[in-house]
Amino acid sequence: MRRTRRIRRWPLAGIVLIAIAAAAPAEAAPSVERQRQILRMLRQDCGSCHGLTLRGGLGPALTPQALAGKPPEMLRATIVHGRPGTPMAPWGPFLDESEAAWLVERLLEGNTDAR
Repeated sequence: MRRTRRIRRWPLAGIVLIAIAAAAPAEAAPSVERQRQILRMLRQDCGSCHGLTLRGGLGPALTPQALAGKPPEMLRATIVHGRPGTPMAPWGPFLDESEAAWLVERLLEGNTDAR
């Protein structure tokens, strides 16, 4: 009987965790100067593999259409940690988690022009 009750509580716990995560304040955007640096890095460094227009090259395209349906958390993790066994290097030494999340938002919006 206890086992059944414990199992029934987990869905409620999951809902509570999702609600807490959704209510958490959004991370602050990088400063305007840092945003410029990140977008330059995107065009120059990321663009060397993903194409200077981000439409693909050695690496896949980074256009909103190509990224559609991919979870932002997965994209952020790929930027920060890279993909072992592939040419995708980890960019964590150059971008923190919140900066990578900001960059993912720009990529998904298609708003990647340097400001």
